[in-house]
Amino acid sequence: VQLQASGGGLVQAGGSLRLSCSASGNIVGINDMGWYRQPPGKQRELVADITSGGVANYVDSVKGRFTISRDNAKNTVYLQMNSLKPEDTAVYYCNAKVTRPILGLAHYWGKGTLVTVSS
Repeated sequence: VQLQASGGGLVQAGGSLRLSCSASGNIVGINDMGWYRQPPGKQRELVADITSGGVANYVDSVKGRFTISRDNAKNTVYLQMNSLKPEDTAVYYCNAKVTRPILGLAHYWGKGTLVTVSS
């Protein structure tokens, strides 16, 4: 199973970016999917996650600015980021809880995509 993330880049404060992450491989099903971020010199933190049924959860600092969504048919999760702030600068990682044939449930991580917000 692989997670491939895309959509990072450089944007000015107040701008928007949309991240995408697609899962591929031998997959029976995907439970929760989410986005984490790791700012320079800091620990990785949860940004948002979403259940297979579409229930979303956000860290307080992004509520009202970021929206997580998913397309179950495409095994893809998105993160729409609006009103970006310099403090949103980080490497963003996608995560998925994947059920595989025989082996069962496991967590997978994408490689990360850099988001840089300039002031």
